[in-house]
Amino acid sequence: MTVADAPSPAPSPLAPPADAGLGWELPGTFTPDQLDELCAFYDRWGFAVLSGVFDEDELTALTLDMERCQAALVSGELPERCGTTILDDPDAAIGGEPFAHYVCHVTEVSPLADRAARTPVLAAVMRRLVGPSAWLLDDERFGVVYQDARPGAETYYSRIGWHSDWQSGPHLDVWPSTAFTIHIDGTSPANGFLRVVPGSHRVAPEAQPPAFEHVPGEVAVYAARGDVILHDAHLWHSAARATEDPPLGVRRHIRGGWYGGTRLAPGHGVEDFVKNAAR
Repeated sequence: MTVADAPSPAPSPLAPPADAGLGWELPGTFTPDQLDELCAFYDRWGFAVLSGVFDEDELTALTLDMERCQAALVSGELPERCGTTILDDPDAAIGGEPFAHYVCHVTEVSPLADRAARTPVLAAVMRRLVGPSAWLLDDERFGVVYQDARPGAETYYSRIGWHSDWQSGPHLDVWPSTAFTIHIDGTSPANGFLRVVPGSHRVAPEAQPPAFEHVPGEVAVYAARGDVILHDAHLWHSAARATEDPPLGVRRHIRGGWYGGTRLAPGHGVEDFVKNAAR
């Protein structure tokens, strides 16, 4: 489908909160002592930002460990399934040298990433958003993934078009799900940022644009270093390309999801993954 053939976007589900007395303001950033407010905001709009989970020492250690994993993958020192040719381009390069934008199953090769993905406050939020039996998808498909987005002629991952996570596996019985993104770098127009259509988790995806078009009512969700963006599996979202060259144009994060449905069988793999987002 081309952009010209695509259906017009549906009217934006974004509307001013009727109960403005609660003091809700987009993009909706909350601290660990505001989980009631976070969950109410998330239920209405399909996303929220959790701040104050990690201190700077933890973030520094996590940053260094992700750089270690990234270098180890490029040099062939990690298990084969930590790489991907579905999400990444094997010819991606930086300065003529091979480069990996993704490290899949990063919780299997980094105890620090595993701890971050299961940190108690995040697990508590997930059980409230997804259900008391919520589980972390870290063993099948791509697991928890370290992502390094940056612009450049030889790079591959710099932006992502409109999609919802549910569209990557509508045939699966794993849903519902909430995705989390732990931001190693704060986001801005310089290094790219998350675009969302608030409330679109309640809207059918038929009118979702196929690429990077403007959607009436979309908002930019910026994250500070260490912030965790949470979003529903049905939320329309995309990521803007950086406007600066590295190092200012680098956007690194750890991303995964907690689920409330049936766990995938061992060895499920990625063959049935629906790659539903433009690049």
